[in-house]
Amino acid sequence: MHLLETIGNTPLIELRNTTASTEGRLLFKYERGNPGGSIKDRPALFIVTEAEKRGLLKPGGTIIESSSGNFGISLAMIGAAKGYRVIILVDPKTTATNLALLKCFGAEVVVVTEQDDSGSYHKTRISLANKLADEIPDAFRPDQCFNLLNSTAHYQGTAREIFADCPDNIAAIVAAVSTGGQLGGISRYTKTYRPDVKVIGVDAVGSSIFGGESHSYLIPGIGLAWTPCNVAVENIDSVYKVTDEAAFVAARCFTRNEGILMGPSSGACALVALTIAKQLSPLDCVVCIISDGGERYIQTLFNDTWMQTNHFSTETGLEKLLELTKEVVPWSVHPAQNTNYKPELVSKLCVPTTTQSINETIDKTSVSPSRISFID
Repeated sequence: MHLLETIGNTPLIELRNTTASTEGRLLFKYERGNPGGSIKDRPALFIVTEAEKRGLLKPGGTIIESSSGNFGISLAMIGAAKGYRVIILVDPKTTATNLALLKCFGAEVVVVTEQDDSGSYHKTRISLANKLADEIPDAFRPDQCFNLLNSTAHYQGTAREIFADCPDNIAAIVAAVSTGGQLGGISRYTKTYRPDVKVIGVDAVGSSIFGGESHSYLIPGIGLAWTPCNVAVENIDSVYKVTDEAAFVAARCFTRNEGILMGPSSGACALVALTIAKQLSPLDCVVCIISDGGERYIQTLFNDTWMQTNHFSTETGLEKLLELTKEVVPWSVHPAQNTNYKPELVSKLCVPTTTQSINETIDKTSVSPSRISFID
């Protein structure tokens, strides 16, 4: 078996210690088992494979991408396996461990320190990545933020695995949102084949994917200053926004009380999923996407000094986790009324023609009317 053939088919793990026998069951779709260590292996391989089929990525070519860490690491691993040069644009929120992993796989790393108008780094990273892709011969941009193949990978893979492996009594699926791939693909599949199942999106306080004020935040790999085109908000039933402290503390609590290592964005999702499970009966279950493990956050999330410096609690007991669930409330139960799509970014950020050509081939019957402007 080739390395890249081991991507996917990750386990569903039922929690034993944090839910009561009178509450709903909580299952984690644990993506740490992918060879690159995260759920991002799935869209990275899917997009690269499609680019090869379409002649957009040729042998010896260069892959250029903007990433806070995981997607870049997945591309770096795939590039090493397939013989591509890989350039990844990161920002100061990228952990030292992620930077080291990128370099282990041979990727060239560019750290973008200029913030954009929302206080984040997304737009400046993307803009520079697109500029480099224009300047470097035989370069290809996977473009996870604007490439609709991102969500297609999860529609065809992650979502199908969940419903193949899970009992029929799934009440809800909980997933984080940033570029929108996993939430977009899973929600579309769910509402196509199991419309009775609730789809819950988890975002960061400070992100404006579903409206609200944009400002800087510490949770890596979650949030954006606009609604990404991979997300069809009409397929999402409700959205929760989680604070930095709640996400980091919850991740530590789940790791300590369930033995399941996870990063802060997964901590945010797990906290929301636990809150929902506590409202259900034992006949129902909640599936939560745990996007990666926690090894990449040893110097931050699992470092007491770092936590204290950021004025975060270092408590890890079950009591603290249950206390956090009492503070979790929906940001919106009508996400379609809080969209923040910005199709003008296609021209402002100089989205590659390769991305646009790929999106033009996507079946428009699977794309919500609110997102057609990203494709036409």
